[in-house]
Amino acid sequence: MDGLLSTLHLTDTGARTTEDIFTGPSQWMPLGRVFGGQVLAQSLTAAMQTVPDDRTIHSMHGYFLRPGDVAHPITFSVDRLHDGRSFSTRRTHAFQNGEPILSLIASFQTEDEGVEHQVDMPTDLPDPESLPSTADVLGAVDHDIARYWSNERAFDMRHIPSPVYLTVEGERVPRQAVWMKAFGRLPDDPKQHRAALAYASDYSILEPILRAHGVAWATPGLKVASLDHAMWWHRDARVDEWLLYTQESPSASGGRGLSLGRIYTREGVLVASVAQEGMVRVPAPDHVRSSE
Repeated sequence: MDGLLSTLHLTDTGARTTEDIFTGPSQWMPLGRVFGGQVLAQSLTAAMQTVPDDRTIHSMHGYFLRPGDVAHPITFSVDRLHDGRSFSTRRTHAFQNGEPILSLIASFQTEDEGVEHQVDMPTDLPDPESLPSTADVLGAVDHDIARYWSNERAFDMRHIPSPVYLTVEGERVPRQAVWMKAFGRLPDDPKQHRAALAYASDYSILEPILRAHGVAWATPGLKVASLDHAMWWHRDARVDEWLLYTQESPSASGGRGLSLGRIYTREGVLVASVAQEGMVRVPAPDHVRSSE
């Protein structure tokens, strides 16, 4: 949790062009690339610092442009696109070495009254306490990524029906659910919880694509990368309490796959909706490669 909270603490450089400029650190990752959820959360945090406190983020749409390097800090430029009576819009670019690695637009709104409904949470799923943690599944695996996922991620992730780290068990279907909760307590700041939720939403959203085709993360030659990420916050929730993340993939083609997700509190309140398209390149089977 210290790593997550430190990355969300951005420095206002004091520099001004037509935009607000902030800098932030990168978390270490075993492959040397910045975690997409990290730069999403940081970009949102930068945008949040330019809007009045009574305006809360309710949606964002971002594109991952280049892989980030964990060895270097990230610079964030925020363009104050619009401030209306109820809504504010911001555009954030994240830069490393003078090149953008992420571009997103976020919208903020003052609290308002209106009609209200939600899609109900599934009720036939096991409780998180009955499921193995990532450390239970990967703790004995001698590999840098396994050690990182087991012991150094900020969130406890528990899969339904089972994780797809090493193998894909059960029916090959393009859907799954994940219970998730931050390992440590976060401050009582709803903005920080919304940013941290964006961070965690990137962990497993593309896994329904892998599950549908029986492809585990450990598959040699597998290449997966987030292309874009959209998120809508419906209601406040704490990320240091259990949240259910239901996920499904309606389509995969052309080396890309789309996944959709809903995030609920344990009490069944719909907190957020997520959509992400990713590049998914699965190596050809050995008998196909040998025939070529």
